[in-house]
Amino acid sequence: MRLLKKEWGYFRKNSDIFLFSLPGVIKLLIFAYLPMFGIMIAFKEYRYDLGIIGSPWVGLQNFEFLFQSDVLYRITRNTVVYNLIFIIVGTAAGLMLAMLLNELKRGWVKVHQTIMFIPFFLSWVVIGYVGLAFLDPQKGYVNVILVELGRQPINFYNDATYWPLILVLANLWKGIGFTTLVYYAGIMGIDPTYYEAARMDGATKRQMALRITLPALAPLISVLLILAMGGMFRGDFGLFFFLPNNSPFLFRSTEIIDTYVYRSLQSIGTLGMTAAVGLFQSVIGFILVIGSNLIVRKLDDDNALF
Repeated sequence: MRLLKKEWGYFRKNSDIFLFSLPGVIKLLIFAYLPMFGIMIAFKEYRYDLGIIGSPWVGLQNFEFLFQSDVLYRITRNTVVYNLIFIIVGTAAGLMLAMLLNELKRGWVKVHQTIMFIPFFLSWVVIGYVGLAFLDPQKGYVNVILVELGRQPINFYNDATYWPLILVLANLWKGIGFTTLVYYAGIMGIDPTYYEAARMDGATKRQMALRITLPALAPLISVLLILAMGGMFRGDFGLFFFLPNNSPFLFRSTEIIDTYVYRSLQSIGTLGMTAAVGLFQSVIGFILVIGSNLIVRKLDDDNALF
């Protein structure tokens, strides 16, 4: 009761601030917490005429769809490995570009930010058509250039060899603007007197980046990495479905858990199996976030998320 009274007093003291957060709290309740009622669909044979409550329970039967699949290892490997590469490459590139932007004049910073941010607002459907314009076996820009150079054209949509690199570059191109903006904002929050003192001591830009910028950004980097771990078992459906043009010849390199479930349920059409896979991905993501935060806390308590 003493704790409740203390919290209520804190709430009344800061009621104006809490009032500003009310729209966000309402949105969170409606779109994040209320839908959790539907988790039980993962354990039921859902029927539209009976509804969620009236549908019969089937236990863990819906989970067998994924765990008994003969391609489970491949799609899990692709999902996890691609996400790891996306996190590492995106973080490194975002930090590098953010530090480079910090060296530019403010007018040029806005120009470069706008150029890098434009792809972030494009849908993967549009990017899929852009990719087709470059990679089309007959009239794609890449093959036209290869023919002009006397080389044989490449049928990119029949050869899975090139797609790990293509997917990594496409994901980097689309998301680098947002990542750079986040780290650039973090750099703007660093006390400039640190850099002035370092210049007076004769430090080079490389030394300032390694000894001032990166250590100051460490908490931000840690938080973003911990949050990214929560999506380790979730792939970007648009990237892996639209950019490869849903070509069956590329499944070895482009199929992830999300695209496999989508293709399978087009023929099966069972909502319970979809819910089961989504619940599995969410639980694993939750465990990874908690585990990552514990590791970061042991290394440096100040950099932990909670």
